[in-house]
Amino acid sequence: MTKASKWALGILGALAVLFVFVFVVSFLLFVGTTRDDGFISAIGDKIAVVELKEVISSSERVVYQLKKHRENSSVKAIVLRVDSPGGAVVPSQEMYEEVRKTREAGKPIIVTMGSVAASGGYYVSCGATKIVANRGTLTGSIGVISQFLQLEELMSKIGIASTTVKTGKFKDSGSPFRKFSEEDRKYWEGLIKDTYNQFLSVVVRERQIPHERLLSIADGRVFTGEQALQLGLVDTLGTYEDAIRIAADMVGIRGEPVVVKMRDRRRLGLVDLLFASAKENILEAKKELIDQEILQYKLPYP
Repeated sequence: MTKASKWALGILGALAVLFVFVFVVSFLLFVGTTRDDGFISAIGDKIAVVELKEVISSSERVVYQLKKHRENSSVKAIVLRVDSPGGAVVPSQEMYEEVRKTREAGKPIIVTMGSVAASGGYYVSCGATKIVANRGTLTGSIGVISQFLQLEELMSKIGIASTTVKTGKFKDSGSPFRKFSEEDRKYWEGLIKDTYNQFLSVVVRERQIPHERLLSIADGRVFTGEQALQLGLVDTLGTYEDAIRIAADMVGIRGEPVVVKMRDRRRLGLVDLLFASAKENILEAKKELIDQEILQYKLPYP
């Protein structure tokens, strides 16, 4: 083979590699990849696992999975893995309602608590058939929090002014661009008290704890799993594997149970595939710093 032939083959090979690369990139960019939202293939009676393992900002994913599992006759019980410091009030309430509906429909749902299942994470757990906590789980934190930035002094120091046109004195209550008045405080305290009472009523009803006794511990404190058991906030101590076994025993599954999870269904573009971790961190930081809900069932520090 002549030198010219070798060069020609080398160029053709490089062009072929480039063509394949461009094709793959174009496919990923314009078509994306689809993740199935069905079960991992399994035969027979199943125990489904649903995970709540983040700050609560949306209920859509968990609610969707609970409904699908509840309607699937081959799923005999559900284990809800909760590892969350809580978060927004309404998504917490929506998930709790779906957990409660699942229990009342006759399908056992067992909550297994991870490192933290506090505030909104505990609220969601209250709807379960049984709550299992690890000894060192941090749970409880029954309460409501609302935090406001105050930027007025900083803005005045750097020569920035803000003008607000509004229809009533409370329309911009909580705005970072003006001082938080005593009237504002009383207004927000009323909102927080009502939301707090909603939390209390759920715990009183679901955990059968007298209202007056609950008030003595529902001051935002977290408790270890052992303390929570003594207070009646959880039903038993155990691990994730223990929760699976409890669920299996409840529905009469003998031997090693078949455990399934529902995968998220979403399209992933090229940017998602290459920079998924960085993108996730940026979005999480945005939620924490900018997109926070005004009223939260949430620990303030994790």
